[in-house]
Amino acid sequence: MKAAGYDVREADPFADGPQFGPVAATTAPIVGRIQALWTSMRGEVMGVFPKPPGLPQDKSAYLRSIDEVYRSDAYHSLSIEGYNVSDGLIQRVKSGNWDPDHHDSDRQSREALAARGYWQAFQVVKGNIAEIVGGANAGRLVRTAHREWYRELFQPCVGAGLIGPAALAGYRRDAVYLRTSRYVPPRWEALREAMPAMFDLLERESEAAVRAVIGHWLFGYLHPYPDGNGRMARFLMNAMLASGGYPWMVIRVEDRTAYLATLDRASIDLNIVPSAEFIADHVR
Repeated sequence: MKAAGYDVREADPFADGPQFGPVAATTAPIVGRIQALWTSMRGEVMGVFPKPPGLPQDKSAYLRSIDEVYRSDAYHSLSIEGYNVSDGLIQRVKSGNWDPDHHDSDRQSREALAARGYWQAFQVVKGNIAEIVGGANAGRLVRTAHREWYRELFQPCVGAGLIGPAALAGYRRDAVYLRTSRYVPPRWEALREAMPAMFDLLERESEAAVRAVIGHWLFGYLHPYPDGNGRMARFLMNAMLASGGYPWMVIRVEDRTAYLATLDRASIDLNIVPSAEFIADHVR
């Protein structure tokens, strides 16, 4: 909320008020479902995924490889989401030639705003990956960092006045429906329990492949934001891949139909194997 420009003053309303007796702890149904799915799916992921190479010895070289793949990753990730971006636009944004203060086309172009937001978010993700390959717990780090990814992804749209700053604070507050799927994400009220439960599982999981595959799918399954969930899920996937020393994975727009079909199989049929095989093949 502070990042969105609000003056937040924290106070405990019960500090001097009446104290209540203990209440029996209950687990929200969505949390129990997530935990059960994770447990049932993790063995299937490990059965098809290559063994992790381990954290890179040359961390600078690993981070340079991420820089080198940026143009391809930005083009394909944005194109998968329906943005009509060109390699020239990606390069112009990367080189700093994006100038919304003096060029109306940069300020108003949906593609330019999306490309700039992707560039800003990518830099934050790369910084987080530097911490992960340095030994930080990936799930614990991303629990907080993913909020900044989202803010950077859509900050250019706020700057252009296309969305209000409040849109960058917290998760969605309405129902969402997916254009290309029969799957309907959970009600927004469930996210308050579901998202912490997902990050608890990421933080406790010992296998990087499981964190990457199930974490990537589960983020889209919960669909916590009104927009940008696909890009966020792929950022999360690559952060988790880095925790095992796997390379950054680019999902090509040419593979969009097959890619989305594997996610549907996991969300509708609860079959994670096609998604695990798809990601494993690309990693290999």
